[in-house]
Amino acid sequence: MTTRLENIIHAPLGWMLRGLALLPFGALYALSSATFAVLYHVARYRRRVVADNLAKCFPHLTDSERSAIERQFYRNLSDYFFETIKLLHVSDEEMRRRIVFEDMEVLDSLFDQGKSVVAYFSHCFNWEWAPAITLWSRYAGRDDVRFCQVYRPLKNRWTDRFMLRLRSRFGSLSLPKRTVLRDLLRMRNEGIMSVTGFMSDQKPSHGDPTLPLMFLRRPTAMITGTETLARKLKTGVIYFDLSHISRGHYRLKLRPIAEDASLTTPMEITRRYAELLQQSIDRDPADWLWTHKRWKKPVELPVEEISSHEQPAR
Repeated sequence: MTTRLENIIHAPLGWMLRGLALLPFGALYALSSATFAVLYHVARYRRRVVADNLAKCFPHLTDSERSAIERQFYRNLSDYFFETIKLLHVSDEEMRRRIVFEDMEVLDSLFDQGKSVVAYFSHCFNWEWAPAITLWSRYAGRDDVRFCQVYRPLKNRWTDRFMLRLRSRFGSLSLPKRTVLRDLLRMRNEGIMSVTGFMSDQKPSHGDPTLPLMFLRRPTAMITGTETLARKLKTGVIYFDLSHISRGHYRLKLRPIAEDASLTTPMEITRRYAELLQQSIDRDPADWLWTHKRWKKPVELPVEEISSHEQPAR
């Protein structure tokens, strides 16, 4: 299908989404509440997957406690959709009120040293607002600095172009996963510093090297490609710790992991990321994306890895 034909076919959808983006947040959240009812009660979108994930990750919680997490997760998922669409029509001032970045000096001090940075991130709501970091960094807008995120191109080209438009709203670049190393090397050769967000919390792709460890009280294969890239490029490493403060309001705290990835011991960074991510999820379980099949394939752990983790106390 040609690009022109795709645009014609998807034009009504584009008009509808642009119309939605013009609505105030209050109206969007009213629509989100209705969407939650359909998603949760009628369509029952991946309810079994979510319930199974929660049961195995939080065996120490009661059924009613996990049910409450599940319901709130679907409310957050509905909000995520409308908050993401709102990126089509939202002012910089509004975004600064709704997502606050803390400890920006963690990043800017690495830039002061001339270092590029790898930022570990995850699917905590609303991750699509993270590119608003350019509204908070004193390095934003400089010709020798790029703010980037890694993404996997979508099969539907119209949807892919639409999402790239949303993600570039605040001036950041989206780098395809398959070319990210080459892109970052090119920037370095051109004397350009960068901070690049890597979503490292999904199921590893086929053939990806992994680190088996306990994560959320389950044997888990953690993606190691992010650490490998950071070590090759000798970048600084940070963690984006996103908190849901209230409906439509977030706080993203920058946490340091390493000043120079190449000076760390192998897998030290991946282990630290897993620890920080679990802390984020345990703090507010309803804010993580439970609909994905993170543990589709069983993972075997060394005995010493299992014995070093105990079930949390009630």
